[in-house]
Amino acid sequence: MSGYRRSVACWRLRTRTLKLGERTLIMGVLNITADSFSDGGLYLAPEAAVAHGIRLLDEGADLLDLGAESTRPGSRAGGTAGALETATVSAEEEQARLLPVLKEILSARPAAIVSVDTYKAATARAAIEAGAEVVNDVSGFTWDKEMARVCSEFGAGVVLMHTRGRPEEWRDQPQLAPDALLTLVREGLGASLAMAGAQGIATESVVLDPGYGFGKRFDENYVLLALGRPLLAGVSRKSFLRGTLAQLYGDGANAETAFKARERASLAAMTIAIHNGASIVRVHAVREAVEAARIADAVLAEGRP
Repeated sequence: MSGYRRSVACWRLRTRTLKLGERTLIMGVLNITADSFSDGGLYLAPEAAVAHGIRLLDEGADLLDLGAESTRPGSRAGGTAGALETATVSAEEEQARLLPVLKEILSARPAAIVSVDTYKAATARAAIEAGAEVVNDVSGFTWDKEMARVCSEFGAGVVLMHTRGRPEEWRDQPQLAPDALLTLVREGLGASLAMAGAQGIATESVVLDPGYGFGKRFDENYVLLALGRPLLAGVSRKSFLRGTLAQLYGDGANAETAFKARERASLAAMTIAIHNGASIVRVHAVREAVEAARIADAVLAEGRP
């Protein structure tokens, strides 16, 4: 049993510190988008987004992760050929969606810990100035070269994720052998950590995310669940789960059956990630994740020597 070796560490945020590893922390996803793969459009209206964010906090979320641009496969997140100005959502539009929701949530719940899911330095700066504690950069500081400097300037907590190419390239990525994939992820995250360090970002401010689903094909994601110690795991509703479930239900399952099956599969994958060292899990269905994580933590506690 390897899961009980999860390490205990402190995560330094902008104004406070979180202890990681004693129990699993739940990061609730709030997509303020029109086209996210799982719930695009449901919370695009500010009132709906604020209400949902507060509901996730009430259900037990330790952090909220607010995103205003979809990074689903095939999107132009990151910009075509790396040109940020060609991204589907401009920094101005992203901020217009995100900032009112961020401010209203913090007005209603001043103690809430809010993370902003963005790869744009301008949006990160605006969100931090509005009260965000964490920047969750799916590109690991590689799509906007100013991002590391902004995070360092404000002392924000950081999630650095490994991404294999950009969303428009993901469907065409060649499959890698497990060892080659793990090497690629480790080297990529190492490079992101080096960029953080070069800008004076303390190691204690950084959490790593191996990027389940981001440019990795279906079976490769299961290999990543055994990576060892990914501190943050975001497997909720990812398409690699749907690919596996299709082997059970085929492509003819009705929408309700497919959705419920994907939620159950998300909890199963999340539990495996906790067992393999994840200290934070990023989820859409918070209440169910809180319950499953409580059981997973109890099992790990019983297994400690």
